[in-house]
Amino acid sequence: MTAPTARVHSPGLRADPPVIDLPVEVPAAPTPRVVEPEAKAKVVEPKVVREPRPVREPKPAREPRPPRPVRERPVRERPVREPRPTPDLKLSTLTGERGWIVLLLLGAAAVAAVRFAPDLPDLIRDVGAVVVSGSLAWGLAVRTGGRQVWAAGLAVVLGIGGVSSSWQPLHAGTAIATGVLAATLAVMSTTPASTFGIAIREVLIATALAWVGALGVVGYEPASRAAVDLDRFGYVVIGLSLAGAFALVYRLGAGLHGLGRRGYMVAGGAVVMLVIALAYSQAIAQWGSHDVITTGHHLRDWTKSTFGAVPHPIVALLGYPALLWGVFMRARRRQGWWVTAFGVAATAPSATRLVSPEVGTRSVVLGAVYSLVVGIVVGYLVIRVEQSFMGTHGRRARRDEEAIAHRPEPGRLRPLH
Repeated sequence: MTAPTARVHSPGLRADPPVIDLPVEVPAAPTPRVVEPEAKAKVVEPKVVREPRPVREPKPAREPRPPRPVRERPVRERPVREPRPTPDLKLSTLTGERGWIVLLLLGAAAVAAVRFAPDLPDLIRDVGAVVVSGSLAWGLAVRTGGRQVWAAGLAVVLGIGGVSSSWQPLHAGTAIATGVLAATLAVMSTTPASTFGIAIREVLIATALAWVGALGVVGYEPASRAAVDLDRFGYVVIGLSLAGAFALVYRLGAGLHGLGRRGYMVAGGAVVMLVIALAYSQAIAQWGSHDVITTGHHLRDWTKSTFGAVPHPIVALLGYPALLWGVFMRARRRQGWWVTAFGVAATAPSATRLVSPEVGTRSVVLGAVYSLVVGIVVGYLVIRVEQSFMGTHGRRARRDEEAIAHRPEPGRLRPLH
């Protein structure tokens, strides 16, 4: 159906414009609105309101306790004692750690007096030998932290039995014990040396102590009283001295755990060298060919006639080099004690050098000097080779290393532990 059209007239125009029929839109009938039923109202339950907890009142602070009354003790006035005047000669020089030195020198002087003056009674020599044995045992006990009274008393009792008994094994055993004590104490009384000059000083001190002990050994006269074989006598002293030195070094704490590969090589090489030297010399003397023995005798006689004496091979090639290197190493490492222990290869022959009555005093002294000189040279070479392996090259590097090489050890007359 077409809607009616309306005519629009425009006033002010001369002629009426043509009539244009425009369509008229009729609004549609509104759509009826569906009203949904109202939802049922939810029933809201009232929340239960809890009453707040009552606030607890803080407890009243406790009153501090009153301090306990301090009991005043009556001060007793003691009279002040005036210090005693210190004498010039301390008691420790006669007893304790230094008394053995005085007795050792007195006993050695008594034996030397009888040796150079045969008119003196033999009792002086016997007493001097006993005093030397007891002093050496006393000094070794002081140095190693042992029981001084028991050690000195046992040595004195053994010495008295040696000079008063006619049993030859007791004579020889007393002389051997004195030589072992002298050789071991000479090595144990050394101190660490940071430089080669100090090492030479320690070697001289050890040699002097061993020679003082040699006077005690000769005081028992093992060659005349016991009629012992002098070569075997010297071998026994060296063997027992080595065993004693190793036992003391192990006891002092320088155990085998810290030696290292190089330490094992050095210790094993020294033992092998010593055994080979002793066994080879003995084997040559017993089973060697006539030509070899004759050549050796000619060389020894030529050296003795030219220089006045022959250096001891074991002392010069093993004993003194080990002693030098050992005290030099001890200023750097504790394991140097194991090398020092091989120094008894020098002190033990020194302690038994005066036993042979056939060797003159001049030959004995020159032989000791030659052995010392050769040993110092060999020891110097060994120390320089060891320093080159450690990386110390040049004089300045050696001086810097020696300036810081000061491993502490107790003094010469103090216990080592």
